[in-house]
Amino acid sequence: MNPDLSKLQPYPFEKLAKLKGAVTPPADLEHIALSIGEPKHPSPEFVQKALIDNIACLENYPTTKGLPELNESIADWLTKRFKLQQVDPVSQVIPVNGTREALFAFAQAAVDRNAANPLVVSPNPFYQIYEGAAYLAGATPHFLPCLAENGFNPDYDAVPASVWDDCQLLFICTPGNPTGATLKFDDFRKLIELADKHNFILASDECYSEIYVDGKEAPMGLLEACAQLGRHDYKNCVVFHSLSKRSNLPGLRSGFVAGDASLLKPFLLYRTYHGCAMPLQTQKASIAAWGDEQHVAENRKAYTEKFRQVIEILGPVMPVEQTDAGFYLWAETPVDEETFAQQLFAQQNVTVLPGSYLSRTIDGINPGKNRVRMALVASVEECIEAAQRIRTFVESL
Repeated sequence: MNPDLSKLQPYPFEKLAKLKGAVTPPADLEHIALSIGEPKHPSPEFVQKALIDNIACLENYPTTKGLPELNESIADWLTKRFKLQQVDPVSQVIPVNGTREALFAFAQAAVDRNAANPLVVSPNPFYQIYEGAAYLAGATPHFLPCLAENGFNPDYDAVPASVWDDCQLLFICTPGNPTGATLKFDDFRKLIELADKHNFILASDECYSEIYVDGKEAPMGLLEACAQLGRHDYKNCVVFHSLSKRSNLPGLRSGFVAGDASLLKPFLLYRTYHGCAMPLQTQKASIAAWGDEQHVAENRKAYTEKFRQVIEILGPVMPVEQTDAGFYLWAETPVDEETFAQQLFAQQNVTVLPGSYLSRTIDGINPGKNRVRMALVASVEECIEAAQRIRTFVESL
């Protein structure tokens, strides 16, 4: 077996299950899960209909490249959403089965494992796929702490030139999971300049980009920054988007990778052998989803209301702040994060995720220490109930 498999750490939810297994929650309280970032809003009925109406497509093999009309719908959405001059649906877009598999697969295609010290650089805390993808591509993950004093974004100015020299792939996540922090134009410009100077690839995970406070400006994306810099070829840059969060379709497993055509061409070759073409009925349903914004706006309103209510309840007893975007609260805890999560479950039957399970300790610092991630994915009523229980628990400490 591949010896690099031994480098993979348990997934955060495996650790959480073990932590919760040591206690018993109260039977008279219904469980409320704020631990997993799985949207619980209803999926759009018109997408369900498109899926059903095209079920006969099961009779046909899909192509890895995808239907031309799907790629065109994605290119149209990107162009409108991020104010781009153009996106070539043929050479600059590839549909994928959700960002999770695409992020992992892209690293396998992008990393030169024969280099002296290949690094995959990512934020810390982070989506664990970044780490696993690095190890199994033959690279070493290098983590950049996301701390409150830097707005929960990495301090890219503090990274030594030697790290950038060895970097082959830089994962950025904007809006961030779990912090909700976003990168601004100056941040993108700095990273693009670094990628040019040190010859590495910028991979921007933007799957939370459509969940932001209703009425506020939408977060900027990497391709948008490229366009503002006149880089319409998106050199060294790729973005990852998904319908899971935007459209409440986590089970559809539909997203895309877009950007530099010179990077997507070999990635498409890899995917052809990887054997992960999106089913045709899923592609048809995805076309419907990318073509509609009304359901996305309604989604944002629901999350905005949940943030407002939950922060109002928790604010008096613990430090919680409205994030730039996404659907997480990255909350400080009055006791260590594992004790907080375990005892909250034991006393109130509410599940949250310890921040240290999403982070690595580097130079004695774990950015997830004394923090928990709360995913406001349940209904407004359930989130309010969970917040009231969390407040009761905090007040009891």
